[in-house]
Amino acid sequence: MRILAEEIFRLNNRHIKLNSKYIKTCLTGIVLMVVVLCITLYVYADSQSKAEYKVKSAFIYNIINFIEWPIDQGINDAINLCVVGKNHFGTALDSFEYNTIGDKVLAIEYVPLLQDIGGHNVVFICPSEKKRLKQILQTLAGTNILTIGDTKGFAQQGVIINFYIKDEKVRFEINVDAAKRANLKISAKLLRLAKIVHGISDK
Repeated sequence: MRILAEEIFRLNNRHIKLNSKYIKTCLTGIVLMVVVLCITLYVYADSQSKAEYKVKSAFIYNIINFIEWPIDQGINDAINLCVVGKNHFGTALDSFEYNTIGDKVLAIEYVPLLQDIGGHNVVFICPSEKKRLKQILQTLAGTNILTIGDTKGFAQQGVIINFYIKDEKVRFEINVDAAKRANLKISAKLLRLAKIVHGISDK
C-alpha cells in the first residue's frame, strides 16, 4: 500500500511538473505574441504618422501657392517657412525646400521656440506649442505672417490654417477673420475646399 501511495505521489508530482512546464511554455508564447503585436502596432502607427505628415507637407506647399501677401511685405527671392516646436515632419517637408512658388523659392527653417520672427512669411506651429499658442499669436500680431497648425482648436484660437483628420483623411480649416487681420488674401478656390472658421476663442 505504501509503495502504491508513493507511486501515485510521484506520478502526481510529475503531472504537476509537466503542467507547470506546459503553462510556462504557453505564457512565454503569449508574452512573445504581445511583444510582436505591440511592435507591429508601433510600426503601423509610426508609418501612419509619417504618411500623414507627407500629406500635410504637400498641403502646405500647395496652400502657399494660393496665398497672396501685401505688396509691401518685402518678399524678395524666397518665401520663408519656419516650423516652431517639436518637428513631426521628419524629412517630408524638406523635399519641398527650394521648390518654386510663382517666381520665388520655398526656404524652410526649424526652431524649438519662436524668438525671432524677422524674415518669416509662414509659421507652422507644432502641437508641442499648444500651451504657448497664445503667446506665439501675440508675438505675430500685426504681421503679415501666415500661421498654420495641426492641433484641435488652433483655428478657433486664431491660427489661420489648421489641419485635422476626418474619415481618415487630412482636411483643413481656415479662420478667415484671422487671415483678414494678417492682411492676407486667400484664393476663393482654396476657401471652397476648406471648413470656414470665424472669430477667436480663448479656450
